[in-house]
Amino acid sequence: MNDKFSKDIQTEINEILFRLEKWNNYFDKNIEFYIDGWAICLREKNLYPRYITIFKSYSSNTYSIKSFEVHLKDYKKEEFNELYFIKNISNQNKLLEELNAVVYGKDLVKKVTKIYQNSH
Repeated sequence: MNDKFSKDIQTEINEILFRLEKWNNYFDKNIEFYIDGWAICLREKNLYPRYITIFKSYSSNTYSIKSFEVHLKDYKKEEFNELYFIKNISNQNKLLEELNAVVYGKDLVKKVTKIYQNSH
């Protein structure tokens, strides 16, 4: 099992960050390390931001993506409402394809469609 100090993990994270540079004007990026894996967190730079997390476990060769709406509760505390979740993404190319779709609204379309279907 690799840990956060592994050269392979650092290289993998740097490769993904390099491929995410095209969105530097739209997202703030943060890297987080956990006991069981690592995450790259993207926070949209706008009035109604989304928070997108790319996660990879140290014990797995697959990625997952979650996206959230961010709301302010009482103008103080942020609350997160999950919009979209996909797991078992097998490689970086598929990860970037899926992330591209999420960035351009796949998560929002699915959420709106679900709301519409529940209202009729």
